[in-house]
Amino acid sequence: MPERSKIAVIGAGGNVGASVALWCAVKELGDIVAIDIRKDDMLPVDGRMLDLAQCGPMERFDAEITATDDYAAIAGAEVVVVTAGLPRKPGMSRDDLIETNVKIVRSVCENVKQNAPQAIVIVVSNPLDAMVYTAWKATGFDTRRIIGQAGCLDIARFKTFIAMETGFSVEDINALLLGGHGDDMVPLPRYTNIAGIPVTQFIEEERLAEIVERTKKGGGEIVKKMGASGYLAPASGTVQMVEAIIRDKRRILPCAAYCEGEYGIEGLFVGVPCVIGKAGVEEVLEIDLTDDESKLLSESAAHVAELVEVVKKLAPDLA
Repeated sequence: MPERSKIAVIGAGGNVGASVALWCAVKELGDIVAIDIRKDDMLPVDGRMLDLAQCGPMERFDAEITATDDYAAIAGAEVVVVTAGLPRKPGMSRDDLIETNVKIVRSVCENVKQNAPQAIVIVVSNPLDAMVYTAWKATGFDTRRIIGQAGCLDIARFKTFIAMETGFSVEDINALLLGGHGDDMVPLPRYTNIAGIPVTQFIEEERLAEIVERTKKGGGEIVKKMGASGYLAPASGTVQMVEAIIRDKRRILPCAAYCEGEYGIEGLFVGVPCVIGKAGVEEVLEIDLTDDESKLLSESAAHVAELVEVVKKLAPDLA
């Protein structure tokens, strides 16, 4: 019997991490090691993962699920998902989280470097673009093995809003976006279609612009509605990437990947279309952009650069 893949989820006591574990188990992507910190001699993640394991007989999935606070358990993991960090609360921007989460993500990734040095790391913690940079510097891994999850979620939101507007199935909606994770992301209506038919045949440009704006503020909308960050869709976007790696699907997904001159961006992790497979980011794809689209992407990348500078000030040795 072939050995199953191992997937480590750091911060699995939180809603996003627990949901990543859930989707990975249901899809039978591999065995799961869930890591979180002890609180008052209790390990809350243990209860969550036991609850998940007990779904196996009903949902008919087979996976070994381990909950622990010992990073030694992630040894041999093919993929490590980092969801640890302070969640966003009403009135907070993603950028407000940076000082606390730099410390958390740095500590996590130093443990990943020590215990799973061959793993591919997917970062979900916010502010996403700055935390991917932090993970890269803390691990010292090849940039192809450090990826940020943002674009899969942002595109899912864009597609959902288009489906709500048109009444068509989300399965027939294709879309693309670039840039940082947040209000300065760059959705590309020009590359958006419904079953191959340009979206502008169904939605007038003015209304489409409103949908783009709603997409940019999609995370904040959920925080306002429920008093906390969303977690099901972010987890689903993450598992899309995990599956592409574990099963070597070579999927084209929008991820925060390291750019070395692509789109005129140098030395930053920015949302771009990538080929995701067994080696992680196997290729960054460059597409034709209009002058206006290029300007928006440059502005988005400039904001990412500002966040990275904040990281460098907070932790000069990560510069």
